[in-house]
Amino acid sequence: MAKKVTPYKDSGLGKKEQVTQMFDTISKNYDGLNRVISFGIDIKWRKRVVAILSKKKPKNILDIATGTGDLAINLVNTGAEKIIGLDISPGMLNVGKQKVSEQNLNNTIDMIVGDSENLPFDEDTFDAITVAFGVRNFENLEKGLTEIHRVLKPTGTLVVLETSVPTKTPYKQGYRLYTKYMLPAIGKLFSKDRSAYAYLSESASVFPHGEAFNNILHKIGFIAIENKPQTFGVASIYVATK
Repeated sequence: MAKKVTPYKDSGLGKKEQVTQMFDTISKNYDGLNRVISFGIDIKWRKRVVAILSKKKPKNILDIATGTGDLAINLVNTGAEKIIGLDISPGMLNVGKQKVSEQNLNNTIDMIVGDSENLPFDEDTFDAITVAFGVRNFENLEKGLTEIHRVLKPTGTLVVLETSVPTKTPYKQGYRLYTKYMLPAIGKLFSKDRSAYAYLSESASVFPHGEAFNNILHKIGFIAIENKPQTFGVASIYVATK
């Protein structure tokens, strides 16, 4: 069971409400933050997700925790006819909608407000579902993954891109120093909301990555589960089939 981490520990709100508030607050700075804290490598990771799904030739894709739409926009390169980007934060979606419109992708990508743990879709709806840097924000991880399993078509593909913790020396030690000291300092440059960036670091460190996450996917009912560590293990791409 993953430790529950929330952005604003004394707010009196649940994790879901706190995460929504946090991402609404940092939405305008989020893309810049991603580029800086990952040194731009997150762009390469998303391209690898697209490459994996391109081989599956999905007609429709649901991108959960789509945020500002970076992955949803990249998923157009899979050839999918329809992509739905879903997020709990209206602020993040507003940024994403503008990006989608600027690239003339309104006919392909729909951006909607929604809860990953109560998806507004029928069973067996999507050929593929993606989540990039979002599953660790689920209030109830197993409930969210169960919902994903429900709306995914039989033999459909789930691809999750998420941060993880390196296990090998010296990357393990370097990662700890970076997330404990450098990441919060970078966050202060982007926003006055220091708690938000502390949360992003802490939630990544306690998330059940690697084999632990594989086991959760298996428990939910996914099969053919693969874990593909990225860049010395600071992120992982998980691929699973319904």
